[in-house]
Amino acid sequence: MPDSRLLIGPLLRRVVGTRATVWVETSAPAVVTVRTAGGAIGTARTFSAYDHHYAIVVVAGLTPDSVTTYEVLIDDEVAWPMPESGFPPSVIRTRAADDRDQPVTLLFGSCRETTQHATARKLPPDALDAYARRLVAGPDPAALPDLLVLLGDQVYADVTSPTVRKLLKRRRRRPAGAPATQVVSFDEYTKLYLESWRDPEIRWLLSTVPSVMIFDDHEVIDDWNTSASWRADLRGQPWWAERIRSGLASYWVYQHLGNLSPDEIAADPVYAKVTAAEDATGVLHEFGERVDQEADLAHDTERWRAVQYQWSYALDLGRTRLVMLDNRSSRVLLSGNRAMLPPGEWSWFLDRAHGVYDHLVVGASLPWLLPPAIHHVEAWNERLADSRRPWLAQVSERLRRALDLEHWASFGRSFDALGELFARLGSGTAAGPGVRVGAGPAYPAPASISVLSGDVHHSYVARARFPDRAVRTPVHQLTCSPIHNQVPAAMRPLMRLGWNPGPVAATRALARSAGVRRPSVRWQKLAGPYFGNAVATLTHRGRSAEVVIEGTTSDGHLREVARQLLSVQA
Repeated sequence: MPDSRLLIGPLLRRVVGTRATVWVETSAPAVVTVRTAGGAIGTARTFSAYDHHYAIVVVAGLTPDSVTTYEVLIDDEVAWPMPESGFPPSVIRTRAADDRDQPVTLLFGSCRETTQHATARKLPPDALDAYARRLVAGPDPAALPDLLVLLGDQVYADVTSPTVRKLLKRRRRRPAGAPATQVVSFDEYTKLYLESWRDPEIRWLLSTVPSVMIFDDHEVIDDWNTSASWRADLRGQPWWAERIRSGLASYWVYQHLGNLSPDEIAADPVYAKVTAAEDATGVLHEFGERVDQEADLAHDTERWRAVQYQWSYALDLGRTRLVMLDNRSSRVLLSGNRAMLPPGEWSWFLDRAHGVYDHLVVGASLPWLLPPAIHHVEAWNERLADSRRPWLAQVSERLRRALDLEHWASFGRSFDALGELFARLGSGTAAGPGVRVGAGPAYPAPASISVLSGDVHHSYVARARFPDRAVRTPVHQLTCSPIHNQVPAAMRPLMRLGWNPGPVAATRALARSAGVRRPSVRWQKLAGPYFGNAVATLTHRGRSAEVVIEGTTSDGHLREVARQLLSVQA
């Protein structure tokens, strides 16, 4: 066996009770061991695919309510921490055995182009880098968030750095017509993660703060699954088949596998296959291809449940429930029957959304509540794109793609269903999926409901209201984007105007002229919009909830740009 070294990682992914998962990529097949100073240990042999080598190690025997340093060994040789790195030791922090009264802190954001873009595009400082530097400067374990929630565009397959472009230029074998500056193959995808996750501050942060992730469009391509015609057009490209299967397979390896708890990893059918195979290239090739094809069955509940791999997932921290939704891969795109989630996955979501907890957090890469004027334009466009007049439908489809009109507002049935769910949960009338209201005990209304989102390259806090409904729970849209990117300067006035009463009234009239009903939800902006790079922190203490958004300064530090109390102790 050739000598193996640590290429990417360690990434501390989930900490569940007295167990934790640590993900790594190595340069050759190896046995990976994670050993803590407290005596907890875990070992896993790497699995191999496309000549790359990975392991996710389950560390067992951690002490509740503790902080312990750890090291990573590759074939019994210490590979982490790296000597003279200048960073504090990586740690695993566990919560108390009974953590119901323990605060929960979620750090979140989205849209992080790799730091190599900073020189080429002159982007503002990276907010996640700045957050890591602040932790390094005052390494207090109590200051560590419980979870880093990354809400999409962790890598950009279609907007690559100068370094990756040079690599692509040297490649001789690429599919016919493949975009010269975009990645297509699995191996090319690996270069995006190598470039992004080996950034020193990010590498240390990901080794110390548990993380979960969900993809958005740029992990595959801009506006991924905007509409049925978009999907058909891309499938007609000779390079698309490799692009989509490589994007899905690499996402499973680098991001999704670590979203799962130790028990979920053990039960995952894809993980069982890749670890059993001497070379899992074929397994992942078939998996990526099959998952994309199965999206065509999204509207068929029974067939979808039988075959579809689900990217959405849920977890509990203390009295907080986090449900992360896949807004991209399994959309129902049938004209007149569009849905953000297929029926089978929506049923799963309803099941997870009902329960006894203090705070519900829904992670969705795309904001549920946009600036209202933009919402009305998207709803208007969806209605016209479904027109029976071919010329009108065609013009509306072109407009949808040109202006990226593909958020929750452009899936009107899903937008309304999500609002109805929140109203029922927040009024204490939610009796559980499939149970008639009044037929059994209702779940208590939670103290807060928050939708965490990114994508739109600016940050804001909005409060939802439900006219004529006795909704006790405050419901908020918390949008934080980008971590490291920027919105074109010309777009900023339009995004600000999206909250202005005049444009809101005009676009509402436009939507009404197309037969769009007034939304059952009303919402108003409480903070923002902020257009710089930012990260946000959502904190739950008892039944109180608060969000803080911090933006970067020109010298790479963080400053508070918004603070909003979302609920108060009852």
